[in-house]
Amino acid sequence: MKLGALLMPSHPPERSIREGQRWDLNDLERLDALGFEEAWIGEHFTASWEPCPAPDLLIAQALLRTDRIRLGPLGHLLPFHHPVELAHRVAYLDHMAEGRYQLGVGIGVLPTDHALFDLDVSHGRNRRMTFEAIDIMTRLWTEGATNFQGEFWSVGETSSELPILGHHLVPYQKPHPPIAIAGLTAGSGNHKLAGERGYIPVSLGIDPDASITAKHWDAVVEGAARSGRIPDRNEWRIIRDVYVAPSDGEARELAIGGMMGRCWREFLLPIYLGLGLGRFLKRDPSMPDEAIDLEYVADNLWFVGSPETVADRIMDLQAKTGGFGHLTIVSYDAAGERTEWERSLRLLVSDVLPRCRTAAPVAEATAGVES
Repeated sequence: MKLGALLMPSHPPERSIREGQRWDLNDLERLDALGFEEAWIGEHFTASWEPCPAPDLLIAQALLRTDRIRLGPLGHLLPFHHPVELAHRVAYLDHMAEGRYQLGVGIGVLPTDHALFDLDVSHGRNRRMTFEAIDIMTRLWTEGATNFQGEFWSVGETSSELPILGHHLVPYQKPHPPIAIAGLTAGSGNHKLAGERGYIPVSLGIDPDASITAKHWDAVVEGAARSGRIPDRNEWRIIRDVYVAPSDGEARELAIGGMMGRCWREFLLPIYLGLGLGRFLKRDPSMPDEAIDLEYVADNLWFVGSPETVADRIMDLQAKTGGFGHLTIVSYDAAGERTEWERSLRLLVSDVLPRCRTAAPVAEATAGVES
């Protein structure tokens, strides 16, 4: 199992934009030095707790300050970008990264983002826009500028009497950078597309018993069957909140009392409950939303505790899902608890990960069971 991180990136509203950017860049340096395989940076336009509308700008700076970690957005919200313009930005950044870039995409779920762009998302419009945008971008990278008329965008040929003019920019990686797409629900169309196209499936795992997360892989397998692919569980990323300390009690206290707890209390819980997603967080469907507090979240959703406890939680997730290759932890703005947060990351790498590697069977590169 490999480690990755998701920087939403979250910052408390009182943090200045520039201070938040400094934290993010330092965080990416830290993750690189600790040996994290990859880091993803989110994109939103109307969330004060996630004030990053341009993850590619952070990535461009981070490439100059890191050595080996792979970086990518997770994701560019494709309904809000013209795919031709974004395809050029991605290709250009891929050359800067020299193989360390990977593209994550999303459909956009915040209703305030939809309102800002005056986007009607009824009848799955944002998902259809996302899938069409991916088609246009990959077509441009692999086939060049050919005439295309879609439901939402069109592309024209760039023929010219001057042969020195025309579409020319293709990515550094061939045929294009790895593409990742995340999903939350069982049977997600995003995961089916990942399976069908060979993209990286990413699961936002927030269900306490992993029963929904396990079904994410079923959607990947279903999509892969459409194109005759055999999906590889080692490519599957699952996102979880993790906090490690020498003892269970200390880890729980630090997680609840620190920025992880504050972000959940002030931002993530109101978002999940406000968008009607509380059902994903519950062990018992009859549980009222009001019962979902930080103590419940810490005990049921987070992987919080000593190295042994966290390793056991991760291995339990491996068993319940059938096996996955990458654990992606959520990274928080822990500027006020830097020492404890950095210790948590070090313990995850030095104490937790070796326990998981020792105990975990390697998932077969198939849709089937573990070896």
